[in-house]
Amino acid sequence: MTTATPTVAAGTQKTDGTPTTTAGRVRKRLNSRTATLVSIVIAVVWTIPTFGLLVSSLRPEDEIKTTGWWTSFTNPQFTFENYEQVLFGRSASSGQLAGSFINSLAITIPSVLFPLAFACLAAYALAWINFRGRDWVYIAIFALQIVPLQMALVPLLRFFSTGVTLGGVTLMPAWDLVDEQKFAQVWFAHTCFALPFAVFLLHNFISQLPGDLMEAARVDGATHPKIFRTIVLPLITPALAAFGIFQFLWVWNDLLVALIFAGGSDETAPLTVRLAEMAGTRGNEWQRLTAGAFVSIVIPLIVFLSLQRFFVRGLLAGSVKG
Repeated sequence: MTTATPTVAAGTQKTDGTPTTTAGRVRKRLNSRTATLVSIVIAVVWTIPTFGLLVSSLRPEDEIKTTGWWTSFTNPQFTFENYEQVLFGRSASSGQLAGSFINSLAITIPSVLFPLAFACLAAYALAWINFRGRDWVYIAIFALQIVPLQMALVPLLRFFSTGVTLGGVTLMPAWDLVDEQKFAQVWFAHTCFALPFAVFLLHNFISQLPGDLMEAARVDGATHPKIFRTIVLPLITPALAAFGIFQFLWVWNDLLVALIFAGGSDETAPLTVRLAEMAGTRGNEWQRLTAGAFVSIVIPLIVFLSLQRFFVRGLLAGSVKG
């Protein structure tokens, strides 16, 4: 007489309620009371300074220079004059951030879309197209992540200003861009600096897609462009959102690259350049600094909050199996 041995299906729990998979154990720990309490504490610690900045930006000049923002609960006095001066003021001390806000958008959006587009294609080719030297190309791209950004600034600036000459033959002339045309230099620089990490990140996601799915598509007659467009792109949306958020925050808050390749003129200066000028020469204008700082964080907050569900999925996808 034989007895049947009960089997536990993947993703189920044991008889004592313990998850049988790594993913299940991770979810159980993240849903514990301790993890919830720690998350609440971290959220409060990060939110209070931002809330204080918002309250300060709405207070009159006399109030913000004499009392703390928390006194607004007992003596509320609010005004939008600070934002009006910072965004649309005509004096040099006002900041004039409206134009710089548009410049930041003009710099950031293409600097996010370009590396995303190129990295997707490169990651797919390195993951699913067999060609000689593929592994060495991937290793070279991975190694480029250790090159400090500052080391590439001078060669890249020389590339823009003098072009490329080999043996007295001009392979590429100088760019000679002026005013808003200099945005192209910033796009090029941010794309070059972002591609190694983007290719590495997206390659890890694309290479983990089921091989049977790709093989079935090829049997049905699908070409690589069709597989990439109809199968790969929808499946890696979380990864694209995760990298897009990182890249957006990096470019939006960047000062060094934008200042070097776009300059500090009114036609090309982003928000970070204008805020640095306000803090460096008019640091006593607290009411304008708080308003300008909050203007600079509104768009990143909107981007993160609107894509956070994709962001979390992108960070966790592929981290555990089961």
